[in-house]
Amino acid sequence: MIRRDLETVLKKVAQQYPVVTLTGPRQSGKTTLVQAAFPGHDYASLEEPDVRAFALEDPRGFLGQFTRGVILDEVQRTPDLFSYIQTIVDREDTPGRYVLSGSQNFLLLRSISQSLAGRSAILHLLPLSLGELDGREPFPLEKLGRELPERRRESPSEVIEVMEILWRGFYPRIHDKGLDPPTWYSGYYQTYVERDVREVVNVGDLESFGRFVRLCAGRNGQLLNLSSLASDCGIAHTTARRWLSILEASFLVFLLRPYHANFGKRLIKSPKLYFLDTGLLCYLLRIQSPEDLRQHSSRGPIFESFVISELLKNFLHRGQEPDLYFWRDATGHEIDALIDRGGESVAIEIKSAQTVVDDFFAGLDFWRKLVGDPEAPAALVYGGDRSYQRRGVSVLSWSAL
Repeated sequence: MIRRDLETVLKKVAQQYPVVTLTGPRQSGKTTLVQAAFPGHDYASLEEPDVRAFALEDPRGFLGQFTRGVILDEVQRTPDLFSYIQTIVDREDTPGRYVLSGSQNFLLLRSISQSLAGRSAILHLLPLSLGELDGREPFPLEKLGRELPERRRESPSEVIEVMEILWRGFYPRIHDKGLDPPTWYSGYYQTYVERDVREVVNVGDLESFGRFVRLCAGRNGQLLNLSSLASDCGIAHTTARRWLSILEASFLVFLLRPYHANFGKRLIKSPKLYFLDTGLLCYLLRIQSPEDLRQHSSRGPIFESFVISELLKNFLHRGQEPDLYFWRDATGHEIDALIDRGGESVAIEIKSAQTVVDDFFAGLDFWRKLVGDPEAPAALVYGGDRSYQRRGVSVLSWSAL
């Protein structure tokens, strides 16, 4: 089993809350993680028809059979259970009694907000991070832009070329079983569209929804323009917004919000659209091999998506809210990613090239002048192999993440 960074946090919050809720995309490793973290708990999968029928028909009897802690998997399939769990934990506030997991964030969190607010810790598990895949500790984001990471042992990601890593993606089963990525992603995507989407929301035209997803893939790394997206797909603007919400709540895409000194503007300006797994993104873009990716016009945005995803995993897998943004002004100056630390912001430039040139520092130089600090923390993540300091900027190899 691949060690997950979230396990430590999961065990810690289970000592503080009677209910722990773990969400994330299908096949991200949630079941494996909760069973490893809580070996003394009973386990029930509400994916199984007979178990689900018992929970729906006799919720008190179903919950009453568990005299110790229990893991309830795919619990969003029985939303009525949340009210009964609330009654039990209000009567007996035993830490870690219920560990809930589910892959449909929108249904699960809606049920929690109605019944278990304040009683449940909520954590999110994304597919493997590069550090988890290599068996390393999470990159210390608090040092990003200030210090270089310590040199670690040679890891699989330093042996395998970057384009192969991006093409394979980070879903655990592909790496555990050595599966062929295009075949696995094809089945994964068809299951998601034909089952999950149809169950959760009334998408009348699955063909149009599939076209919408692929159009989103083609806009990965770009500012979100819902009107253009809706027009190209031949659907209404409101439909495009609803379908995008489905992708976001399913943990397939992430909307990176813009940074402004006025915090409220972050909510009304256009975000940038990123897919959270580069392997799925390559499948949707019909990239057939690492060699195809190396020559593909979307290589840069895919690499950028990888870095954004790694930063997001770093936050979420440590149980933290992601204070992650991008910055762009009206004249076109841009910073690919900003980590907001409250008192200061860390500017991050992302380049897929293996060779660093002076032009890569232009955006960082402009940002430092704008904030009035020539030594403001800054980092450049690129597709090469070495990490070093240059012009007061931490130049980080992709494998350092």
